[in-house]
Amino acid sequence: MSLQELKEQAYRLSPSERLALVSAIVESLQDTSSFLPERSNAIERMRGLLKTDKPAPTDEEVEAMLEERRVEKYLT
Repeated sequence: MSLQELKEQAYRLSPSERLALVSAIVESLQDTSSFLPERSNAIERMRGLLKTDKPAPTDEEVEAMLEERRVEKYLT
């Protein structure tokens, strides 16, 4: 069933049935929130993999790296 068909059927319901439907939808969304901490933990672990003891490159260093890459890509 498409979303549009679902919406059309929802409008055919009585107000009390629509409230029950909304309640069921909200309840189903609350069940999915338990996955968010797991996802957050995975993101934090990935950030940890990217950590380095070196400072972030300066704008000038980044520009030099980009220029070097362009030279390699287009002139060799």
